[in-house]
Amino acid sequence: MRATVRDVAHRANVSPKTVSNVVNGTFPVSATTRRRVEHAMAELDYVPNLAARGLRNGHSGLIALALPNLGTAYSAEMAHHLVAAATRRGLSVQIEETAGGAERERQLLSRARAQLIDGMVLNPVLLETTAVQRGVSLPPVVLIGEVDQPVADHVWIDNPAAAQEMTALLVAQGHRRIAVVGKMESETSRLRLQGYLAALAEAGLERDVGLEIETNDYTSAGGAAALRSFLAHSDPPEAIFCFTDSLALGVLNALWSAGLRVPDDVSVVGYDNVAEVQYSVPPLTTLHFDRGELAEAALTLLMARIADPDRPIQNLTVPHSVAHRASTRRRPVERAASRI
Repeated sequence: MRATVRDVAHRANVSPKTVSNVVNGTFPVSATTRRRVEHAMAELDYVPNLAARGLRNGHSGLIALALPNLGTAYSAEMAHHLVAAATRRGLSVQIEETAGGAERERQLLSRARAQLIDGMVLNPVLLETTAVQRGVSLPPVVLIGEVDQPVADHVWIDNPAAAQEMTALLVAQGHRRIAVVGKMESETSRLRLQGYLAALAEAGLERDVGLEIETNDYTSAGGAAALRSFLAHSDPPEAIFCFTDSLALGVLNALWSAGLRVPDDVSVVGYDNVAEVQYSVPPLTTLHFDRGELAEAALTLLMARIADPDRPIQNLTVPHSVAHRASTRRRPVERAASRI
């Protein structure tokens, strides 16, 4: 027979309420009493009945995090910070991968509506096809990333402003033929391309669509393959703005394979500041933002939405900055002038 709260209480010589307080953390319990209860739980192999608890209070204590690609360093870091933020709130996290697909998003939202989870933090990819749309019955959900729908709370980085800042850095260093690498159909690339083009226009530089290098694979392998294909028929650009750090790591490898030096021949910048890029060769200049702050903001909005489904929609912007490293440099005056 499965041990009950009453069995634990009897073994620890405390009340069932005290056992509940130890399990749920709802009220302070002395260290001595806590140790006695925990020892009794271990002896009896007691496992809290979360399903029954959920039936009593209307919540399961479980939320979901749905990301497009769990294979990227960004996703791993985002999941790490969100799980930490959830743990501090006494929540468990179910981590899911959508592959950017609306059908998978719909399945997960349906699970939330069925109250198998209390709510969801979702990172959609495509604005037009995301399952979060007007007229759709939504459970508590917070969007993170670039897709912003007016029917759901949203936490993001100001992508156009951040991309404009990264491109302006390269322009200020004397670069004129600045390429970009990304998945152009995604909302991420659309917004970052918008910032890139704004920086070019501000500098009086014309758009060259031949320098907009597209890949459908947002991994390092995808970045390397895209640049290798570009270099097979085009001269190297003076600088490359990669729309993610994963792409940038692949681009660094492709440039090395082609015998091009970074930053002497080509400057490279990324976006996200994942931990690995501090140790790339050379270390990558990239767009930085605090993923812990983003996770905290998302969880704060989600808990507020769970508590009050009718509260006004909120949009929060997490600050960003440039992490300056060795993958960029000012072009020599004579070389920069020859391109103008």
